[in-house]
Amino acid sequence: MSAAKSGGRFGIVDLGSNSVRLVVYASAARSPVLVFNEKILCGLGRSLASTGRLDPKGIERALSALQRFIALREQIGIDHLVIAATAAVRDAEDGPEFLLRAEEICGFKITLVSGAEEARLSAQGVLSGIPDADGVVGDLGGASLELVGVSGGRRLGEGVTLPVGPLRIMDMAKGSLSDATAIVDKAFKGLDIFKEFQGKRLYVVGGVWRNLARIHMAQRNYPIHVLHEYVIPAKDATDLAKVIERLGPKSLSQIPEISERRIEALPIGALILEKLIEAMRAKDIVISAYGLREGILFDHLDKREQLKDPLIEGARDLAERLARFPQHGSELLPWTAPLFVPGLLGETPAQARLRHAACILADIGWYVHPDYRAHQSMTQILLAPFAGIDHPSRLLLARTLFHRHEGRGEPELIGSLSGLLSDEENFRALILGLTLRLAFTLCAATPGMLPKTKLEIDAATVSLTVPRRYEPLLGEVVQKRLTALARALNRKGETRVGK
Repeated sequence: MSAAKSGGRFGIVDLGSNSVRLVVYASAARSPVLVFNEKILCGLGRSLASTGRLDPKGIERALSALQRFIALREQIGIDHLVIAATAAVRDAEDGPEFLLRAEEICGFKITLVSGAEEARLSAQGVLSGIPDADGVVGDLGGASLELVGVSGGRRLGEGVTLPVGPLRIMDMAKGSLSDATAIVDKAFKGLDIFKEFQGKRLYVVGGVWRNLARIHMAQRNYPIHVLHEYVIPAKDATDLAKVIERLGPKSLSQIPEISERRIEALPIGALILEKLIEAMRAKDIVISAYGLREGILFDHLDKREQLKDPLIEGARDLAERLARFPQHGSELLPWTAPLFVPGLLGETPAQARLRHAACILADIGWYVHPDYRAHQSMTQILLAPFAGIDHPSRLLLARTLFHRHEGRGEPELIGSLSGLLSDEENFRALILGLTLRLAFTLCAATPGMLPKTKLEIDAATVSLTVPRRYEPLLGEVVQKRLTALARALNRKGETRVGK
């Protein structure tokens, strides 16, 4: 696919087997910012297995949704729009007829995605949001399941497409759980992908599985309400799936985390997940908010944009919106580095990456009342739509920004999450937070000064050196925050005046 026009709004209409969805991004970028998202659960593939054709009511709902989405193109100002149709449309005998009617509405060619291409795009989407994914991507749509291996930032093999989406199985099994189980078992029997990725992680995509994750979050009273990279232990996922499989619509409707229109598909989705975990002996389940649509978007980026780090780009975007001087991040990164060299705190490449993100985000809480800046900064990080970051790393960033505003205090907001970080990681967040706190006090939150000063550390001292012209800025508060940092490192704080 060709690169999209730089800077313009980028939209995708996904004509899926269960839902028809429009997503609009601010632009085609490595860390896409969602500006509009609307879906209609049409059920195009509801009767596909028994009739070979698209569901008649689903067709009319889908075409009606498409009319609205095309009208929204002008209303929203979408510069580049892609419309993609997947399993139900490509498998139905009246799929070509439906596409003709749909193309009359939109006025241009709709992309009919093959099974192999759908697997590729799903894997590409997951990798764009979880670059270090290592295991199997499972993308569950209404009429099909795509499975593809990933590792080292790339797709391994072509993957497979299986006709085991919830709508298709519901049509075939007619409410029989045993028949549904037999259908899934037959589809999974002898698949090489399960043998190749035994014991690896399973990265799951799809609305049905996201609903299962929401239920698991609620059971744990988990405070980070971000589904992307939420991890469910395999045993938890299996136990939850077995319960959901056997609940009727009335019981499921009493669970607030379940979308009303997902109720009928959820038991089959749970069954498929259980069987997947069993077949590959998955270590755990990782929820991906990125999938086919993000794979399409990634395809439209130029090569230079594709190579960018999604976390760093997401942090920059947030800082551009919320920080006083977004350029501070580029000053803070080298200024904080002396504390993290080998032989002192040290840092791995992954830790250096998180320090980079923290430096970019260090001032995003400045605009609220001083009493709430620490809490606001933590909340922003815990809930920001970042990609390329797991929940423990997100918490480390949030804790760092808390200490940047609040010093050595203990954030109550973390609560039950304290166990996600080791003592070493908590200490690293404290030291970086105290260092950022010192930096912003020294330079009065204004760019240009920090590169002229130097922070150094040895076995006994943490020293701050400033040029003579800046000596009057070494006031009581600066000394107090230097001392707090030094004490945390079991050292003495010392100010020095250079030339």
